[in-house]
Amino acid sequence: MKTDRIDAYKAAPEAMKAMMGVEEYIQNCSLDGGLIELVRMRASQINGCAFCLDLHSKDARKAGETEQRLYLLDAWYESHLYSEREKAALAWTDALTKISENHAPDELFVDVREHFSDREMADLTTLIALINAWNRLAISLRYQHG
Repeated sequence: MKTDRIDAYKAAPEAMKAMMGVEEYIQNCSLDGGLIELVRMRASQINGCAFCLDLHSKDARKAGETEQRLYLLDAWYESHLYSEREKAALAWTDALTKISENHAPDELFVDVREHFSDREMADLTTLIALINAWNRLAISLRYQHG
């Protein structure tokens, strides 16, 4: 059953402007564009956000991502196609996206921290929080992909 939902951009333009401000920051942060798109794709897979998966798969391809790596992203932990840095970012993405299950364990933080500076960790964590917020908006307000 399809239910009519609100347009958040019309209903709360200040909130959407704030979200877009964080988005602009992420676009210019310390992380490279390819890693940003992998993180966005992974969180969107976990959350089941069709709108964001459609959008970010296109953005990932534009950033040079291969089809094979996009297809295998759901099994990143057992694939040799991702670097140790990418695997660390994806592990952090999984943990923060499922934070109610694991509360971002200290041992994972220590492992991920080996691959990222303080600034990069802050940027990565902000990116993960942001894509989870976008997923929740898109899913709950029934954004249509394509």
